[in-house]
Amino acid sequence: FSFSSQYKFRDLTIEELKNVSKTYPNFTFSMNTYTFKDGSQKDLLNFSGTIPVRYAGNSYNIPIQLWILDSHPFAPPICFLKPTANMGISVGKHVDAHGRIYLPYLQNWSHPKSTVIGLIKEMIAKFEEELPLYSLSSSDAARQSELLSYIAKITEGETDMKSRSKTGDKNEGCFNKITVVGAGDLGIACVLAVAAKGVADKVILLDLSEGAAKGGTMDLEIFALPNVEISKDLSASADSKVVILTVNFLGNAQTYLDVIQSNVDLFRGIIPSISHYSQNAVLLIASHPVEIMTYVSWKLSAFPKSRVIGVGANLDSERFQYVLTNLLKAELLAKDAWVIGEQGEDKVPSWTGDNLVADQTEGMAARNSREKVANRAMEVLKGKGQRSWSVGLSVADLTDSILKDKRKVHSVSTLAKGCCNINSEVFLSLPCILGTSGVIEMVKLEEDPLVEEKLQSSAASIHDLQQQLKL
Repeated sequence: FSFSSQYKFRDLTIEELKNVSKTYPNFTFSMNTYTFKDGSQKDLLNFSGTIPVRYAGNSYNIPIQLWILDSHPFAPPICFLKPTANMGISVGKHVDAHGRIYLPYLQNWSHPKSTVIGLIKEMIAKFEEELPLYSLSSSDAARQSELLSYIAKITEGETDMKSRSKTGDKNEGCFNKITVVGAGDLGIACVLAVAAKGVADKVILLDLSEGAAKGGTMDLEIFALPNVEISKDLSASADSKVVILTVNFLGNAQTYLDVIQSNVDLFRGIIPSISHYSQNAVLLIASHPVEIMTYVSWKLSAFPKSRVIGVGANLDSERFQYVLTNLLKAELLAKDAWVIGEQGEDKVPSWTGDNLVADQTEGMAARNSREKVANRAMEVLKGKGQRSWSVGLSVADLTDSILKDKRKVHSVSTLAKGCCNINSEVFLSLPCILGTSGVIEMVKLEEDPLVEEKLQSSAASIHDLQQQLKL
């Protein structure tokens, strides 16, 4: 059996292949095209076969398929159930409605201690606790073929098939549920701001800290707010329309890179489960550094880029427009004014639309005058800082635009590849139209070589950091 030369560690992958074949002789191997959730495709090696599972005194052969990524063994396989026409998928802790398998072993995958054999052993153990398939009646079996054709394509999208869910359908329909992950000051500020704005029917606060509820979480429990629920169980987030990430590593890492890597490790234990429980959610990232953590969330969730958004420069832009309009009385300028780029010192003011006059000399004068006003506005904003409550208000503003499909423009962290001659996969704040499906469209910026240069510089430094991270 020969497979694609794209595999970077062929010898290690062949070794795995031999071990699986020896332990599970019924497995077959082939190269097939895998379609990722963003629509991109790749020819990948896959293992298909059955694994023996004992449940309630009976033995079952559970059919599975493992797709081996070309960075194997440094990246975990993508795992699916492969039910036959007379089997239905039982949605649970480790399996979603489309048969995708989620396990702690996959989340904590680390070469060389993690192997495909070890993965299959954990799969068997988890399936013995909760059987992932059930037998369909003959009438149901005919309808099951719709789901099977969906699974065969392994593309993103909804299917008319309803799997038998142990959690019931109480959160389906037009119920506006959001989840805030992280019960620190920022998480609680987001909950309070969203509750005050009245944009959600239900707000779940996921407190992932160890031990009993303390501080603000305890106060939230004492002074119970309507529609706010506190939980330590990730499954409480199921069917959220927006999931807001506020968690940050609070340890004693030595370098900035160590801090970011610790945040990445934190997200590796959260994002796959969150995206499993709320497969159509918009992820809204408020964790630091927001550009990199938005990129990490996009990679770990495999959601389309439109549904993974960083809070970015939304707060800065709103403040910028407010100062221009109310303090500097430059209302005409404010409607096209944005703060874009990288959060922090490297952010830059920019403009959308063509509000300069056609004549070149007059145009230059207007541009200079506008830049002076913009610089004054940026000076006013210096030192304002971003306190938890102000970021919380910004998050509530974004959540409102998404849930109510407002089609309003916000400066948020979005995939910047292809904009301003940026060729790397980095997230930067750019003006975007937001709706229920996340970013609907990026708004075109006025051409400005200085702004473009600053964005490219930010993109290069962010990309350099991302290259050093272990995802």
